[in-house]
Amino acid sequence: MNIKDIIAEKLSEIILNVYQLKDVKLEVQENKTEFEGDFTIVTFPLVKELKRNPESIAVELGQAFTDQTELVQSFNVVKGFLNIKIENQFFTNQLETVHQQFSNVEKKNATVMVEYSSPNTNKPLHLGHIRNNLLGFSVAQILEEAGYDVIKAQIINDRGIHICKSMLAWEKFGKGETPNAEIKGDKFVGNYYVKFDQEYKKEIAALMEQGVSEEQAKKDAPLMKEAQQMLLDWENGDEKVRNLWAKMNSWVYDGFNQTYNRLGVHFDQIQYESNTYILGKDLIQEGLDKGVLYQKEDGSVWCDLTEEGLDQKLLLRSDGTSVYMTQDLGTAVERFKENNIQKLIYTVGNEQDYHFQVLFKILGKLGYEWANHLYHLSYGMVELPNGKMKSREGTVVDADDLMQEMHNIAKEKAEELGKLENFTEEEKNENYENVGIGALKYFMLKVDPKKKMLFNPEESIDFNGNTGPFIQYTYARIHSLLMKASFMYRETESVELNQSEKELIMQLANYKGVVERAAEVLSPALVANYVYDLVKTYNSFYQSNPILNNDDENVKQNRLNLSNLTAQTIKKSLSLLGIGTVNRM
Repeated sequence: MNIKDIIAEKLSEIILNVYQLKDVKLEVQENKTEFEGDFTIVTFPLVKELKRNPESIAVELGQAFTDQTELVQSFNVVKGFLNIKIENQFFTNQLETVHQQFSNVEKKNATVMVEYSSPNTNKPLHLGHIRNNLLGFSVAQILEEAGYDVIKAQIINDRGIHICKSMLAWEKFGKGETPNAEIKGDKFVGNYYVKFDQEYKKEIAALMEQGVSEEQAKKDAPLMKEAQQMLLDWENGDEKVRNLWAKMNSWVYDGFNQTYNRLGVHFDQIQYESNTYILGKDLIQEGLDKGVLYQKEDGSVWCDLTEEGLDQKLLLRSDGTSVYMTQDLGTAVERFKENNIQKLIYTVGNEQDYHFQVLFKILGKLGYEWANHLYHLSYGMVELPNGKMKSREGTVVDADDLMQEMHNIAKEKAEELGKLENFTEEEKNENYENVGIGALKYFMLKVDPKKKMLFNPEESIDFNGNTGPFIQYTYARIHSLLMKASFMYRETESVELNQSEKELIMQLANYKGVVERAAEVLSPALVANYVYDLVKTYNSFYQSNPILNNDDENVKQNRLNLSNLTAQTIKKSLSLLGIGTVNRM
């Protein structure tokens, strides 16, 4: 419990004792005025209840606070606002609580599965996948820190018409070519997805020149018909198609794993749609038997959600092939069957909002009670100056290329500033990687997930302002300070704390509350902006308080303890965002 929460709790007890009023909560704010006091209490809600002057209520509360608790050293009242100065010892005690907060995680006795990434195996990961992976991984880290058991999961979309397009293009135009040291497997397969689209457009154009409408040409193009037949052959277990599919997917997985390793994300559980789509088909029959679903004359199966304010949703095509919704139904049922989970979070872009509304409704109609514990962590798309990304046209911003660009920019900035002159080449490269990838992660995660964002690599690697490198630099500076002092944590005798020391302690004490709130609303942005505020508060403290050259050993040790706790909190907060620290910059 942080300092404000403790004050608020004591305040409620006093209001009950003095006025016999229950459930009256007064706002407690950090005092930003020129008047003496650490906190300001807004008393006006009591004016309505007691029908008395706010000044007299504030004086009465201040006196009761002083008499009935050991928290308050003094108080003053300004226009009905109660300013209280907290006893020095209370801040000192809070330091000890902060010191223990990382080892004392209260377990929630609940397991949450967080799904993220879930790529298609027809192309490499791109900028949009980066936001998805970073958001899902960070939310999982935050939930763990809040006391939940977490299963990090992904389902790989390893089947479907899009996969067949890459397979068909390689079969027709690949000439037996395979990935090599020059090109990763996911990029290699992605090139054939682009190749399919290029050749498909040529066929459409040729048909339109013969007078066929564009809509009809898209259906009649030979390549599309062959891809659709390949999908049917795959679902029917054709050995040749299945072997080609397995080979090309293995190339893609090798490429994905290299990207995940560099991005610093991992998974506890991986599922494949090629295994779960059949489960979805079984559910279709169950839904028909229950009367929840209905079949049209052409054999297609639908769910009518018009009464729920949605529309009619196709679940099985007339040719018997499944759609994405079918697969997601099967996957959800399998996850709750195989895992003792209390909540399932899908990290998927807001373009799929409607899809998940429908998915959750259908599962509810099928009678699965856990459908109420499904959550779509919807996030805004990542935009570039020239708009959205399109993988079919080969203009996608590749995740690997972006990470390398971040590494290179970090290197350029470090060389400009002359920061790494005494480093070995290995140390330099490790530093560039940590700072570059850290900058990317922080820039992505400091934005509220629901908002779309414009990514600017140059802006993200700025050593000033709300950026990852600025926070990493402060950590490195504290680390250097502690090394110079040969720091060891020791308890100190009580010292009179100044305002900047108190403000730093209050910020440090907020950590647990921020984590709980971030876990509740599934927003790493709360953690990102908390650690930025903490760094600003520490820098202000550092500038105004001599540490190593302080003559009072007790004060010096206390400020070193504060610095050490700040470094620990920065490191832990950054780790929740998947970001590493550097000891020198």
